[in-house]
Amino acid sequence: MRLKLLWVGKTQEAWVKTGIDEYAGRIKRYAPLEILEARDEKGAAAPAMRERECERLGKLLPKGARLVVLDERGEQMTSPEFASFLSKSRDQGIQDLAFAIGGAYGFTDGFRAQAFKSISLSKMTLTHQMVRVFLLEQIYRGFTIMNGEPYHHE
Repeated sequence: MRLKLLWVGKTQEAWVKTGIDEYAGRIKRYAPLEILEARDEKGAAAPAMRERECERLGKLLPKGARLVVLDERGEQMTSPEFASFLSKSRDQGIQDLAFAIGGAYGFTDGFRAQAFKSISLSKMTLTHQMVRVFLLEQIYRGFTIMNGEPYHHE
């Protein structure tokens, strides 16, 4: 199973880039990982920004990929439940599992409707920049749980 992370905009903060690099490197021991950035939209009203950004994300989505969107209205899972989701996706023969993180104004309804699953990392509002690190860490944690490694403590 190949992992694709799609997100809007370049990572701005050096400390966020460091976290992304750290966890992306760890994940690559378990599965191929590719990070794809869609250009963010500037200077338009929120609905237009959302529409253009989702068009760009859609173009980055590999054909036949199973799409998971990170959305505040999505399902919340424990880390073991997320590990189980990753494991089941792998065992079902999913070739490309793509996680999408929207821009500051999120996703259009149409883009969200393409998703196999919608996940929320927290009930709190998180910046779309920090969510990148949190998602990567949870993917790494999921793989360590799947492999019975001691990173995750219950």
